[in-house]
Amino acid sequence: MPETTDVTFPQDRTCPYHPPTGYAPLREARPLARTRLYDGRLVWMVTGHAAARELLADQRLSTDSSHPDFPVPSARAEVVRERPPAALLSRDDPEHNRQRRMLISSFSLKRIAGLRPRIERIVDALLDTMVAAGPPAELVSAFALPVPSMVICELLGVPYADHEFFEEQSRRALRGPTAGDSKRAVEALEGYLGELVDAKRRKQGEGLLDDLVAEQYVPGRVGRQELIELALILLVAGHETTANMISLGTFTLLRHPERLAELRADPALMRTAVEELLRFLSIADGMLRFAREDITVGDTTIRAGEGLVFPTSVINRDAAVYASPDRLDWARPARHHVAFGFGIHQCLGQNLARAEMEIALGALLSRLPGLRLAAPPEEIPHKPGDTLQGMVELPVAW
Repeated sequence: MPETTDVTFPQDRTCPYHPPTGYAPLREARPLARTRLYDGRLVWMVTGHAAARELLADQRLSTDSSHPDFPVPSARAEVVRERPPAALLSRDDPEHNRQRRMLISSFSLKRIAGLRPRIERIVDALLDTMVAAGPPAELVSAFALPVPSMVICELLGVPYADHEFFEEQSRRALRGPTAGDSKRAVEALEGYLGELVDAKRRKQGEGLLDDLVAEQYVPGRVGRQELIELALILLVAGHETTANMISLGTFTLLRHPERLAELRADPALMRTAVEELLRFLSIADGMLRFAREDITVGDTTIRAGEGLVFPTSVINRDAAVYASPDRLDWARPARHHVAFGFGIHQCLGQNLARAEMEIALGALLSRLPGLRLAAPPEEIPHKPGDTLQGMVELPVAW
């Protein structure tokens, strides 16, 4: 059995695109190690790529965040104990499957392909505004956040005029700083979305939320609160994750000039580059589960009731799967990473995220050939370890 360690989870990254240095001992203890949460609870850290995919596909693990055995990584995150399990993310089958089936066609490859021209127009318009204003610019607020925010608003049928409100509440929900702050932010978002659902029931518009109101809520297949919870997950996850990938991806490219030069020389590499960036950056760095039953992995038994954490930054750097895993490499076959998770809870919006990253990063590099950081890299703030990884801000010039 792996030895007990005093390595804690989560930890802040020293470099925004590398795993926390404190995880180094656990990277050597594949496929499983022991780690401690903020409250002293000992849980399993899944560090091996093969073991992670096996366990994430095992329905003996649960995502029910309201269960007392669910591992909570921070005091701020204790708010999950006080609320019903979040739609999709914290529901097990068959409930999870029922909710996912309502949404999956809206995020299919065909549907996202149809959105690409609109994403391109959004990206071009934002870059037009940024270029007209001239350098320097703060890339998170000027570009990385508005791109996915505008796209998810159009997809859902949420007024973009309200973006400052829901972006701020999303930030507070994910980053606190306290459990009370997170709880109030979630309640504010639910109140906003409840009013929007009511308005769409009175007068239908265009968007996924309108379709859900007409096809699921009005006929009584889902209740108002469940619809609000679904909309909340889609709205928050639909802009926060991709915004972090665009900002951190840009920072990473600017810190790897040889890889950046390769992309400029051959823009067709962008699609494979997006996969490698997803692996390399691993912004959702800590999926959480607990075991409903005993599960054996190799010669180790995970006991019922024990918690598990899946640090994607460690799993996606498994040298048994990825040669020189700490190196950024566009020639690497990286598609089997776990940046979007794996199994039944694999990210519903991954096709949309890939399209947004490919279009946004491609246009940014082609439109601004002189793009560079406008501050020393060590002075540019990035996010703490207990939330989605990314840049707090990103000053650039060109």
